[in-house]
Amino acid sequence: MSRNPVRLTFVLLAALGLVALPAASNLEAQGKGTIKIATQSPLSGGQAALGEGIKLGAQLAIEKFRGGLEKMGYKVELVPFDDQAKPDVGVANAKNLIADKDILVVVGHLNSGVAIPSSEVYKEVNLAMVSPANTNPTVTDRGYKNVFRVCGRDDVQGVVGGEFASATMKAKSAYIIHDKTTYGQGVAEFFKADAEKKGIKILGFEGTEEKSNFDPIITPIKAKNPDLIYFGGIYEQAAPFFKQAREKGVKSKFLGPDGMDSSDLTKIAGKAVVGMYYTSVAGPVSVYPQAKKFAEEYKKKFGKNPEPFAAQAYDSAAIAIKALEAAAKGGKAPTRDAVTAAVRDVRYTGITGTIEFDGKGDPQKALYFVLQVVSDNPEKWGDNKEVKRLTIAAPAAKK
Repeated sequence: MSRNPVRLTFVLLAALGLVALPAASNLEAQGKGTIKIATQSPLSGGQAALGEGIKLGAQLAIEKFRGGLEKMGYKVELVPFDDQAKPDVGVANAKNLIADKDILVVVGHLNSGVAIPSSEVYKEVNLAMVSPANTNPTVTDRGYKNVFRVCGRDDVQGVVGGEFASATMKAKSAYIIHDKTTYGQGVAEFFKADAEKKGIKILGFEGTEEKSNFDPIITPIKAKNPDLIYFGGIYEQAAPFFKQAREKGVKSKFLGPDGMDSSDLTKIAGKAVVGMYYTSVAGPVSVYPQAKKFAEEYKKKFGKNPEPFAAQAYDSAAIAIKALEAAAKGGKAPTRDAVTAAVRDVRYTGITGTIEFDGKGDPQKALYFVLQVVSDNPEKWGDNKEVKRLTIAAPAAKK
């Protein structure tokens, strides 16, 4: 017999139903283990502004939506990896990442040239990659069952740029620069092909890895005097190029893809880029009515405005959590195979729109924007003017 009268009374009352005991299922659910969601993006170097936005957007979503998994007994953690915008670093990270069995999904990358080889590693273990930002067609055209993206594609974005250059900017001639990366050269080639179809004369198509002294490129461009200069690449390289071009007296209009879409473009280039246009599969958070609360929460928590692709990373992480919940239904421990299969079936209405994946892992319909830089103040990047918005279905799989 118990010598503790208080405990005895508690047990008797419980037996009579007068005291609520923890449900057996809740007791069993406690301590089921840790589920990790990884991000891969550049957290250091010249592209860190966008890369950190991806990490922080995912973090905000995980903190907001992990409650369901926690009720099931799981601890949910974000594990950020810095890929430095370098393919070899991304691949090395991917190998470490797949070795951690608790990592069940990856949100990333920023750069297609990093995502493509890294996803070859994820494919080995069928680890789901949900990309907020990778636009090169090869990302999904390989048909890998574990690769998804919530954004549009460069074979569409390049056409949107070509159409805008011809119909709105009335350009008759263009000079195209690209950064020799999978992303930059790819979107530049798509722009070139469509611009030529529209009757725009291409006066030059040149790749460069130069980051600081663009004189050897600018001098011949100035001599040819194109109506338009298109830069296929990322803001960290484009911004000093545009700035130097204006300083050298180049009068051409500027156009680029969503690699320009960062407040760091104006931080580096200043007045040189005010008035220029860029296409984007993301755009500033202000273009999404549902994202206003997200932007407020982001600034309150992190002390700065969200960069482009932060909202897409938020939706990517939310999709990952929905897939994890589906894979854990019925008390099953979620596996990488189950999570990948669940992502394919997700239909999610998030802050950037409704996302439903096709057989390739592309969103069935994606948004494309044309925007204009309105100020040289980086704090006002979110005020950039939306000039055009298009909803375009993903290209069909090639047979």
